[in-house]
Amino acid sequence: MKKEMIEQIDGYGDIIREIDVSRKFGSAFKDEKGKVKDYISHLHPSRIQMRVLDIIDETGSTRTFRLVPEDAPLPPFIAGQYITVFVETGGIRTARPYSISSAPNQRGYYEITIRRVPEGLVSGFFLEKVKTGDVIQTSGPQGFFYYNPVIHEKKVICIAGGSGITPFMSMIREVVECGLDKEIRLIYGNRSVDDIIFHRELTRISEQFDNISYIPVLEIPPEDYSGKQGFITGDIIREVTGNTLDKTFFLCGPPAMYDFCLPELEKLSIPRKRLKKEMYGAPENIWEYPGWPEGLSQDETFSVIVNNGKPFKARAGEPLIKALEKNGVLIPSLCRSGECSMCRVKITAGKVFQPPGVPVRTSDKVFGYVHACVSFPVTDMNIHI
Repeated sequence: MKKEMIEQIDGYGDIIREIDVSRKFGSAFKDEKGKVKDYISHLHPSRIQMRVLDIIDETGSTRTFRLVPEDAPLPPFIAGQYITVFVETGGIRTARPYSISSAPNQRGYYEITIRRVPEGLVSGFFLEKVKTGDVIQTSGPQGFFYYNPVIHEKKVICIAGGSGITPFMSMIREVVECGLDKEIRLIYGNRSVDDIIFHRELTRISEQFDNISYIPVLEIPPEDYSGKQGFITGDIIREVTGNTLDKTFFLCGPPAMYDFCLPELEKLSIPRKRLKKEMYGAPENIWEYPGWPEGLSQDETFSVIVNNGKPFKARAGEPLIKALEKNGVLIPSLCRSGECSMCRVKITAGKVFQPPGVPVRTSDKVFGYVHACVSFPVTDMNIHI
């Protein structure tokens, strides 16, 4: 645009005068030129080199790993977020997300708490092979499962199952360590007393702080147990919460817990805007979900071709991303729950099955993109990455 035309724009003279004043009285940022990328990289690093400082036994199947950075300060995070760990084990390079269980006000380290998963590649690697002093690579903090004081009530109901306690542990620790004006009632379901993670700490905190309540629920309680028993039902939730109108509900646990608890919460007429659910990986029993092809066994295999390369086999009951990794095809991934969309691939031929509720963009549906972490092959297929 010519200078003569620019000078005719309304307010041109005022802008020029403001520029002159800023040059005379404003701060000079010439020394900061070129540092924007460094600031962004510190707050949102794509990779962090971490050293295992300590390993803490929590239960017979669960350990907490305290991780310290090797070469740079840790970026801040919000209680409830996760990091993704990148490992190579059994000849397979893969990644898994784990919620940070330490409090965000603790800036010297992150803690992740890992429970053994049956046939779990990464959980087995951590519990059996990782030792203090080892160096691992992680992502920066990610995720949206956190408390927002602008939209969430001060009274929070946290419903956890198994290792789903980890993001809530970070939230609870922050509240008590920072004296936050927030009330948390934790309903925590487990199979037995021996399975409860952080049981002693949660008991101590709830006894010491009036704004933290801890209600364990056991499927198989000991004979002398007088607490809540069975599953986390609507009756238990109502008894613990009382009036549900002034509370925000957070839910984190295995898919089976969601399948049971979400209908129970619906019975209490809790609006969707006051219910926040964490993503928790691909379903383990995808073949039991509505819409699964009739007569298709989870063990049936299909041929997969990536970028016109050599075909390999993928099992119907296993997420596509695992089949890709087992055959040396690496794609970016973070949440592995269908939320972050990092693992998107384009299906050029064939079909996959995805469980209901996967947040796939409309444009992705139109052009054939799927989230590989929650997509299950149901025919032979070609993929473009």
